[in-house]
Amino acid sequence: MTQSIEIVRSILEKKNTMAAKKKGLKPLNSVSMTDRVENILRDYFQENAFKPGDSLPGELEIAEKLDVSRNVVREALSRLRMLGIIESRTRRGMIMARPDILGGLERVMNPFILGKDTLNDVFEMRLILEMGMAEFLFARKTAQDIEELEEIVASQTSIEEPTKEEEIRFHTKLYDMTGNETFTRFQILLLPVFEHVFKKYRKGKTNTPPPDHIHHDGLVKVLKTGTVNDFRNAMQTHLKPYFDVIDL
Repeated sequence: MTQSIEIVRSILEKKNTMAAKKKGLKPLNSVSMTDRVENILRDYFQENAFKPGDSLPGELEIAEKLDVSRNVVREALSRLRMLGIIESRTRRGMIMARPDILGGLERVMNPFILGKDTLNDVFEMRLILEMGMAEFLFARKTAQDIEELEEIVASQTSIEEPTKEEEIRFHTKLYDMTGNETFTRFQILLLPVFEHVFKKYRKGKTNTPPPDHIHHDGLVKVLKTGTVNDFRNAMQTHLKPYFDVIDL
């Protein structure tokens, strides 16, 4: 019995010793050498105010100045190249590029790999954008734009229950009317997320909108004869079913 107690005590002492050692361990710096070089280069570009088209130091020069291997520099530069921050040109070597700010998002905007919270956050961004487009629409709308919107509405199979494709076509036209190319691209970028939330809203069945709901034809009417505030209020009513979906 005494021997068993001693064995147990010995085991506990070993565990306590191991636990004490674990508490004393300090985490290693998780930033790799490549990460460090990438961050240094980002800071270097910014501090020296490099602009698109400016020539940059070569791989060998960077490696010598930072006292790191060319492989590390090559990997760091590869990352920056993938982000569109730098590019290689014949006879000029590396230069600063003009990054495509939406390019990276386009590669990952897949509802099947994004989490539920991220999908909801992205869709909320879309609602925020549509609520804020009124001033741009009224400043830049043309008679042709209104005519095209009316044609889109007239082609719908149902005013009360437009299909997903009809919803997208109408709202894409609104984005296009703002005259902001990045804004329009962002709308296209969010289409997979829109489809995800659209399915969540419809849930495979027909939904009866409230009596005061404003459909696409109502939005067009406000664009023709109303004010910026009228349109903003109309858009809020139009989007209310989606606000309800995200439990705002």
